Amino acid sequence: MDIFAFPPIAALLDAAYGALAGLATLVEPLAGASAAALAVVLVTLLVRALLIPVGVSQAKAEQIRARLAPRLRALQKRHKKNPERLQKEMMELYRSENTSPFAGMLPVLAQAPVVGLIYTLFLRPEIAGHPNDLLTHELFGAPLGTSLISALFGGTATASTFLVFGVLLAIIVAVAEISRRVFRPVPVEGAEESPLNSPAMMRVAGALHYLTAVFAAFVPLAAAIYLTVTVAWTLVQRVLLRRRYPLPSAASVAA
Repeated sequence: MDIFAFPPIAALLDAAYGALAGLATLVEPLAGASAAALAVVLVTLLVRALLIPVGVSQAKAEQIRARLAPRLRALQKRHKKNPERLQKEMMELYRSENTSPFAGMLPVLAQAPVVGLIYTLFLRPEIAGHPNDLLTHELFGAPLGTSLISALFGGTATASTFLVFGVLLAIIVAVAEISRRVFRPVPVEGAEESPLNSPAMMRVAGALHYLTAVFAAFVPLAAAIYLTVTVAWTLVQRVLLRRRYPLPSAASVAA
């Protein structure tokens, strides 16, 4: 059974197809053969602009969690033999600060359907029973519906494919490295048992920044473009919001 043939899903895909194809037609005089790629970039910018209020909430929540870290560790030590009491006390602490341990996850969750739509639009040869003309679009000679991995193992990789994906992956990795350096967890003095001070956790946290680059190699080029634009936006937004909502210093957290 093809889930994308289910009428509500097919109608959603067809509407997304029509909107993206219409936007590509609108910008074609400006972008030429790369009109669909530019349309994906514009959709990405629109989604991220709509999520700015959520980003602000995420920055506030991150600031509050950093401030609460010593109190959370104290609760963990006090109730380490009583998990149920620990969970209750932690949730009460979060509630008293009008935050949640899951605050800040909304930007990722909100973007997941958009990435899924773009992935599907540039993967299926037919949308709601009609040919998918989006698959005929390219970016500097690289088809928007081809992933780097499929091109490599399918024998269809060209110099344009390597060049375009190489540039996108280089941007994603560069952003990941900057993010890893700028937004690394703040070590807490006097809390040697804290996960923040664990070398293993620091390595895991650092490696997570690069997962987007791995994912981008497996998705169609159009989805890789979306991921590249969104990670660059996220970095700039986080830098600006970190200045507005700075985290407490290691000394103040320890105090």
